[in-house]
Amino acid sequence: MTKERPLILVTNDDGIYAPGIRALVKAALKFGDVVVVAPDKPQSGMGHAITINSTLRVEVVHAHEGAQSWSCSGTPVDCVKMAVNKLLSRKPDLCLSGINHGANHSINVIYSGTMSAAMEGAIEGVPSIGFSLLDYSIEADFNAAQHYAEQLISFVLKNGMERGVCLNVNIPKGPVEEIKGLRVARQAQGTWIEELDERTDPAGRKYYWLTGRFENFEPEADDTDAYALQHNYVSVVPVQFDLTAYNVMPNIKQLEGI
Repeated sequence: MTKERPLILVTNDDGIYAPGIRALVKAALKFGDVVVVAPDKPQSGMGHAITINSTLRVEVVHAHEGAQSWSCSGTPVDCVKMAVNKLLSRKPDLCLSGINHGANHSINVIYSGTMSAAMEGAIEGVPSIGFSLLDYSIEADFNAAQHYAEQLISFVLKNGMERGVCLNVNIPKGPVEEIKGLRVARQAQGTWIEELDERTDPAGRKYYWLTGRFENFEPEADDTDAYALQHNYVSVVPVQFDLTAYNVMPNIKQLEGI
């Protein structure tokens, strides 16, 4: 690798051979030397999980032309930790996660392995971006997502990112010509209305599938990621790992007198 070119780490939660990560690697290769460290199997919904009760294994694979690639037996966050602390010769200039199959807007950011990998990059002091496409199909068209990934990679490499902050980027489904552009937004207030679908296996034992639907608590608010996506804009939300509810602190200061 040459020192003149940025070193870009690419990871995801859908697995190292997923179509989305292929599109992201192609975008990243236009800007620097690319190293891929990604899970050896799908890890969706893992959030910020790390592996502490079993061993981690990494293996060199030839998964992405033009990029060094390792598959990792752990979670998306494990992949970033492994890359930064063990596999790379120096700290990367940029960490990219995705491109995820399906949305990671609003409350989804809490559950997302894609965004947790990007957040881990930010924790490590690396400018980081997580990308998600609003299409769950294995045959999803990533052309528009790749186009906007290139725009954002260029911007962050040029302008940097505040330490501890990463970007959560969601791209609408469809051709790039139909997308209206980018909107910097805040995370919509919402939640999942969840159901556990109870079924019975051939042995008579019960098992469950977690299902549900997303409910937006503020559908009329025009400054949220949910609104931007609904109106066919790419949403860009700056995310941080400081979860302190600063607005509540004055109300509970009285605890200090107990």
